[in-house]
Amino acid sequence: MKIRKILSLFLMLCLLAGCGAQPAAQETTHADDAVVIALDVNSEPAAGFDPAYGWGAGEHVHEPLVQSTLTVTNPDLTIGYDLATGYTVSEDGLTWTVTIRDDVKFTDGEPLTASDVAFTYNTVKEQSTVSDFTMLDSAEAIDDTTVQFHMNQAFSIWPYTMAVVGILPEHAYDSATYGANPIGSGRYMLKQWDRGQQVILEANPDYYGEAPKMKTVTILFMEEDAAFLAAQAGQVDVSYTSATYADQTVSGYSLEAYQTVDNRGLNLPATPRTTDAQGRTVGNDLTADVRVRRAINLGIDRQEMIDNVLAGHGTPAYSVCDQMPWYSDASEVSYDPEAAMQLLDEAGWTMGADGVREKDGVKAEMTVLYASDDSVRQALAADFANQMAELGISVQIEGVGWDTAYDRALSEPLVWGWGAHTPMELYNIYHTREGSDTALYSPYSNPTVDKYMDEALASDDLETAYALWQKAQWDGTTGVTQDGDIPWVWLVNVDHLYWVRDGLQIAEQKIHPHGHGWSLVNNVDAWTWSK
Repeated sequence: MKIRKILSLFLMLCLLAGCGAQPAAQETTHADDAVVIALDVNSEPAAGFDPAYGWGAGEHVHEPLVQSTLTVTNPDLTIGYDLATGYTVSEDGLTWTVTIRDDVKFTDGEPLTASDVAFTYNTVKEQSTVSDFTMLDSAEAIDDTTVQFHMNQAFSIWPYTMAVVGILPEHAYDSATYGANPIGSGRYMLKQWDRGQQVILEANPDYYGEAPKMKTVTILFMEEDAAFLAAQAGQVDVSYTSATYADQTVSGYSLEAYQTVDNRGLNLPATPRTTDAQGRTVGNDLTADVRVRRAINLGIDRQEMIDNVLAGHGTPAYSVCDQMPWYSDASEVSYDPEAAMQLLDEAGWTMGADGVREKDGVKAEMTVLYASDDSVRQALAADFANQMAELGISVQIEGVGWDTAYDRALSEPLVWGWGAHTPMELYNIYHTREGSDTALYSPYSNPTVDKYMDEALASDDLETAYALWQKAQWDGTTGVTQDGDIPWVWLVNVDHLYWVRDGLQIAEQKIHPHGHGWSLVNNVDAWTWSK
C-alpha cells in the first residue's frame, strides 16, 4: 500500500513538474488564474461527467460545473436560479412549470432550449442508478423556454433535485461516450481527463453568467498520504486532509476547516429482537426501551469526541440536518450523565458489581459496528464505548464490511455517515417503507412522523414544507428527537479540512454535505489569488 501511494505521488509530481534527471524543486509560483487541487481518489467519477450516471448527484451532491442546472442552492441552502428564470407548481403539486433563459448555448455553439431540459430529465429518470426519480412521470417542452414536469406524486422539494441535475445536449448525447467527452453549458469545459490521475477544466468562454476568475482548474485524485506530501512539496494549491494531519504544519500553507452537515451517528433499533421473513435478526431488546435510547443520547459527550477523535475539527451533531433550513432546534440536548443514569434506573437497569447494569438477569450489553476501513468511525465507536461504560452499558465494537453492515444494523447499532442538501435525508432514515412496518435502515415506525413528512412532500410551498419537516422532528408531543422516539443518536459533524496555499482566497463555502470532495469546488470560479 505504501509503495502504491509513493508511486502515485511520484506520478502526480511528474505530471505537474515534469520528470528529468534532477528532482523537482518546491513549486512556489502559480498563474493568477489557475489552481491545482488534490481530492480524494473516490472523488473521481467512475462513469465520467454524465448526469445520467450520477455526476453531480448521489451521496456526495455537488454542482456539476461542466453543465448548467435549473436551480442552485444558495449559501443558506435556500433555492436560487441558474438556467431557470422562475417556476410555478399546480395546487395538487403534480405539475411544475419552469421557464428558462433564452441566451444559453452549449460549448458546441448549439442553443440550449427546454427540449434539452426535458430530454435530460427523461433520460435521467430512465437511466440513473444513483438518484431516485420515481416521483417524476415525465418532462415535456412546452416551447423553447418552458418545460413542464409531470409528477407521479407531489414532491415539494423538487427544486433541490433541479439544483443537481446537469442539462444534457439532446442533439449530441451518446450514453456510451458522453461521460468522457461532455458537452455542456456550465462555467467550465472538460479539457483533459487522465483516468486515475487528474482532470483539467478550462473556463467556458461563452458562459452566460459572470466569467470565471479561475481559468484553469486542475483536479488531482490522490491518496491522503500522497496529497499531504504533495502539499509539503508545494505541488498543489489546495489539498484535502483529515484530523490525522491536523497537528502538522506545512510551510506556505494554512489548514482551513469548513463546516459540514457530514454527520456521524448511530441507529438504535427501536423494536424488540425478532426474526423477519428473510431470516434476518431485527430489533434489539436493550435499545427497544425508549428510556435507554434517551439515556444514551444524554450520556454522549460530543465535545469530548470532537476534541479527542477529530482534534477539535468538528461540531456536535444532534440531527441528520443540523443548520439546514428544515432543522428543528428541539433536536439539541446537553450532556447530562446524571440524568442518563437516572433514566436507566427508572427503566429497571440496575448497576451490577462489575459496573455493568442488569435487568431480569440480562446484562446491558451491545455491539456497535463500524466500517472496517474507516479509522475515524472506529475511533468514534471506541470513544462511544468508553462513555457508555460510565453509564453501566457494556459496548463491544466490531469492524464490518458494507456487504453485511446493512443487514446487521437491523439489530445492532452501526456508525453511519449522512448529510445532504435535501430534506429527503430525513425521509429516507425515518419514514416507514411502503409495504412495510418499519423504516429502511433501522427498525422504527411512527405514523405521526410519517404523516408530517408526507404532508411536507405534498405541500406546494417550500416554507410550509420546512415547518412540516420540523414537526416530524418534534411537534410538542412526538417526533424523532430526545423527548420523542429518538431512534437514532447523532455524534459529530466532521469538519472538512484542506491545506490551502498562502495567497489563495477560497470563496464563501456552503455547509458541505457528506463526502469530502467536489463540494469545495462548487464555486471555484469565484476563487482568486491575492496580489
